[in-house]
Amino acid sequence: MIRLTRQGSWRSGRHAQTGIDIQHIHRSHRAGFKAGALAHGLHRATGELLAIFDADFVPPRDFLRRLVPYFSAPSVGCVQARWDHLNRAYSILTQAQAMGIDGHFVVEQRVRSRAGFFLNFNGSAGMWRRACIEDAGGWQADTLTEDLDLSYRAQLAGWRILYVPDVRVVAELPPQLDALRRQQARWAQGSIQVARKILPLLLGSDQPLRIKAEGAIHLTGYLVHPLLLVTLLLTLPMVLTNSRVSALVPYCFLATAGPPLLYLLAQTEHGPGWWRELRFAPILLLLGVGLALNNTVAMARAFLGRKGQFQRTPKFAIRGSQDRWQDSTYALRCTSLVWCELLLAAFALALAWLASGGEARPLSYWLVIYALGYTCVAAISLIQAVQARRRETVQARV
Repeated sequence: MIRLTRQGSWRSGRHAQTGIDIQHIHRSHRAGFKAGALAHGLHRATGELLAIFDADFVPPRDFLRRLVPYFSAPSVGCVQARWDHLNRAYSILTQAQAMGIDGHFVVEQRVRSRAGFFLNFNGSAGMWRRACIEDAGGWQADTLTEDLDLSYRAQLAGWRILYVPDVRVVAELPPQLDALRRQQARWAQGSIQVARKILPLLLGSDQPLRIKAEGAIHLTGYLVHPLLLVTLLLTLPMVLTNSRVSALVPYCFLATAGPPLLYLLAQTEHGPGWWRELRFAPILLLLGVGLALNNTVAMARAFLGRKGQFQRTPKFAIRGSQDRWQDSTYALRCTSLVWCELLLAAFALALAWLASGGEARPLSYWLVIYALGYTCVAAISLIQAVQARRRETVQARV
């Protein structure tokens, strides 16, 4: 059993006396970032099966007993458990994030698993077979999402990844919006890096067409963010020319029904009273719109071939409402992107006002959503920055 951090190394005598070989390993450098750390851990570990958790994940006591039996099938290379949430009820922000993550694990991962599509290891709360990792080429640091990269390489090599939704591992949701920004930017940039690397291999493989098509959609899913941004900018000529195309906008609402239905279905797993969770759906919608600029900038770096550094999502050990992330040295400074987001919000609101008096009136409803999304994200960042600054001032006086 190995736990990876940085700088130095020690062995637990207490556990060693019970026959458990447990080590706490630090690296003195960040070469390869998380992929480098995992490769280092793989070299030091002696087992055939390896369980992987991020620092904030708290696995159940029977995690190994429940997942190891799945490896009795020699073709299984990885087993992914479901993520759950330590601090779901901490704030509206964490409630909305929980709804989004539930949609991924309750619906998306389950459907991919049952339909036989390619699955992705989510970077934590899962187990890998050593032979699978080595056969697929090992952990590679040329993308920021080494988990997605290895998952596709392993499945292209003939290994299977299983998803076990009944095993839940709780973890911390980012309570700070700028921490969420960093997490989303890393996932967005990394997914495009993996798409550029893996898509040619996937499309050129002998996999069925349906798997290739779903894999292409999966790897390029973050493209929705630059498309949202481009759509906003293209409404300007439509509004100024009173384009008749805007008359089709009400029908486009049908195309937006998918995500709400996905999150609706995911919440039904909460049992009686699940419908109460739906009050956070509008916040999730606004976050999705408001983070479009943040994620588009990150994806632009990937398209330009910039590798970038792995920036970890800050963890604050937040559990209950009495806990405060503002006191932590890990708290991030407010990003300058907030001013661009406020400009986009003003742009969308001005267009909505112009559209409301002409043929492009149907566009005004969409534009108000854009304005609210960018305002919401920027406002939360600024409010949290003020709160953190006040805490710093109070502590300095004390």
